Amino acid sequence: MKNNKSIIVITLITMLMLPGCTDRFPSMYTLELPEVPTTWLTLLGEPNWRIEWITPNGLRQIDDFPPETSFFEIEIPVTWTNPVIAWPYWPSHSLLPGVFKPAGALFPFDVDTNLLRLSWEAGHGAIFYREMAFAYDQNDSRIPVNFDWLRFRELFSEGTLSTAVCEDPWVVDWRTVAERTIESGFDRRRIVAEAATLIFVSAPSGFSDDVWRGGRWHGTSPFAKPLTFELWEPTLFPVRPGINVWVSELGILRVSGNSWVFQAADNNLQESKK
Repeated sequence: MKNNKSIIVITLITMLMLPGCTDRFPSMYTLELPEVPTTWLTLLGEPNWRIEWITPNGLRQIDDFPPETSFFEIEIPVTWTNPVIAWPYWPSHSLLPGVFKPAGALFPFDVDTNLLRLSWEAGHGAIFYREMAFAYDQNDSRIPVNFDWLRFRELFSEGTLSTAVCEDPWVVDWRTVAERTIESGFDRRRIVAEAATLIFVSAPSGFSDDVWRGGRWHGTSPFAKPLTFELWEPTLFPVRPGINVWVSELGILRVSGNSWVFQAADNNLQESKK
């Protein structure tokens, strides 16, 4: 598959200089990606990867890599803290970048010699950084490079946040948290689970209620516990703003608001409801 590249200028780069870093770090790094959750591999196969990073000339770079790629090397600026983001996606299932939650790393905290280790645990921090960069309002004290990233990571291990957030940071609306952080400063009390609405999804034609309830539904976060239903339970899916996706041995379910689309695993059935 041919790599797909796009470049977007980030104007705040010229203000993020940290003196002395070039003496301690190389500029070329090999990326070490995390293991893909077994359930994703079983149901969807090996993913493609979309890598996002900032180049030394202050540009945001995006590159797509097919599943057979085993070596990822990028050049990054070493004069400020910056994120690297890796989105898994499956074009053969119409699951494009941005649907499944990404892995990530923050330079220089995740550096090991010439390796930059990406992890699922660092993914939400990398996205939080990116969202703060987008919301940047010319206030030097609130640009992402000046943020206390080590303290931010500690919040998820010391028990000061809710259990729901610590177990799965992707229940948080990081764009809203980032915008408010840029506007008025960081407040950990904003890091809360976004409210979800329970939406009933009935068994599509061709599936009995028992088979539909018997599915084991896996979400797009690597931390999310699978949804399971007892045979007597209604199939209620927790839906947050945007498109919500679950995959199972039965197929792929996409829910947005009160509408849903189901694609059977054998691709012989697609059904939608509004």
